[in-house]
Amino acid sequence: MEIFEELKARGLLAQLTDEEEIRELVNNGKAVFYIGFDPTADSLHVGHFMALCLMKRLQMAGNKPIALIGGGTGHIGDPSGKSDMRKMLTKEDIDHNCECFKKQMSKFIDFSEGKALMVNNADWLLNLNYIELLREVGACFSVNNMLRAECYKQRMEKGLTFLEFNYMIMQSYDFYMLFQKYGCNMQFGGDDQWSNMLGGTELIRRKLGKDAYAMTIQLLLNSEGKKMGKTEKGAVWLDPEKTSPYEFFQYWRNVADSDVLKCIRMLTFLPLEEIDKMDSWEGAQLNEAKEILAYELTKMVHGEEEANKAKEASKALFAGGGSLENMPTCTLTDDCFRDGQADLISILVAAKLVPTRSEGRRTIEQGGCTVNDEKITDVKKAYTKEEIAAGDFIVKKGKKNFCKIVL
Repeated sequence: MEIFEELKARGLLAQLTDEEEIRELVNNGKAVFYIGFDPTADSLHVGHFMALCLMKRLQMAGNKPIALIGGGTGHIGDPSGKSDMRKMLTKEDIDHNCECFKKQMSKFIDFSEGKALMVNNADWLLNLNYIELLREVGACFSVNNMLRAECYKQRMEKGLTFLEFNYMIMQSYDFYMLFQKYGCNMQFGGDDQWSNMLGGTELIRRKLGKDAYAMTIQLLLNSEGKKMGKTEKGAVWLDPEKTSPYEFFQYWRNVADSDVLKCIRMLTFLPLEEIDKMDSWEGAQLNEAKEILAYELTKMVHGEEEANKAKEASKALFAGGGSLENMPTCTLTDDCFRDGQADLISILVAAKLVPTRSEGRRTIEQGGCTVNDEKITDVKKAYTKEEIAAGDFIVKKGKKNFCKIVL
């Protein structure tokens, strides 16, 4: 099976400008394609994960990826699918986030020997002269068409700023520049980017008289139609300091039965023949499928060693077996102690089992917290360093979140 047919079989493809031409290019390794990543945080998250996997799949088939870091567009912020305007970042924040992205992307994409490029659109966007830009590309965009674009719909309800309105022009200009500088003939991205991507192909056609192509991939949605990659604590990050390998593993281990096979098909690199055999799985077999999903993705993001540790810790939790030495740990600092004791609420917050002290208080009051398998309902409960260091000090929130506390 060739790569285009595999992408279709995995349920990844959404909209395409010219299916036959795109199939021809990617199946023959002739696609020079880009996907853009705006540095709105200091880590990539699960929302970027499918795009990174797509880049990896296409590169393995002989195509050349360009990872475009939005050091320029990050100054504006993409309004697509947003009900509120994005937070404005400083140049220092953007530069720092760009560096973080580069490090994480190298785990997925081979940048050696010209096999892929990493480019920052700050190189051409930040030095643009406004009047020159208007004269060069302004006549190529119809305001009527832009106002009908899907990417602006939610923002139009509350009020779309002129700042955000320019985002489509900036993204289109990126494709225009990449086409000229690097021979980039395709842009791929999430399905919510379709209008922006069409703007780029149209700009290239009108300014250069050449054809370029766009393809979107399905957004990662659960069976309820909501974007995956969110928890009570917020986004599921690829940075182990923001979302630990164990938390990352547990996120995928806990997906709904109705979502697990779709996620395996779309996100893992397991052979389709092997995945097809899972289509008939049900009951306890779906738990096995969830473990396969969690392990494969954790190994891809954090490496085999961390994936094995997370799997072992998960077994200890779900099956009552396995070694507790591999469970996630939290080292308490001196800041957690007052008068020689650390209160349980502070321990819960430090272990990231709860996001706030008020949530920790509610958890304890409602009987949702145990220490070494003893349910604790006293919100004033505190422990000395000696008690914590005396042996394994295991704190659990509910049945699915737990942590070993160390000094």
